[in-house]
Amino acid sequence: MNDVRELLRRPVEAAEYDAIRELWKRHSKAEEQRDIAGLLSTLTSDCVYEIVGTEHVWHGHEGATRFYGGLLGAFPDIDFQLTDIVIGPQGVCEEADVTGTHEQDWLEYKSTGEPVEFQVVIFFPWDQDAKLFKGERVHVDLRR
Repeated sequence: MNDVRELLRRPVEAAEYDAIRELWKRHSKAEEQRDIAGLLSTLTSDCVYEIVGTEHVWHGHEGATRFYGGLLGAFPDIDFQLTDIVIGPQGVCEEADVTGTHEQDWLEYKSTGEPVEFQVVIFFPWDQDAKLFKGERVHVDLRR
């Protein structure tokens, strides 16, 4: 784990900010288009996907592929409506309202066939050397 002081000391440089923002846009468009190869192209080969507060963690491109296959299979019409975003030299943090229809089992949640809505906060840590995201840390709020 990174020393948070090191993260705080990262300088904010316009070119890097632009690169992070453009990569996030590319990642988001690939997700909207259900383009797994496009999603993977925005991630380091050793990326980690985690649903914070659970034991659900996926490693590497194979893990990210399984994460997205499960998510998009369970909620084929999933829609993320961005409500807030912060971009900096540490990565991207976004907040979104999520809707979809729960058509297949996902994680420990049995399919209901019903519409769902919830909120997420997702952190995309930035790898300064690779110029890619190191995965996603997903915080889910199911209280809606």
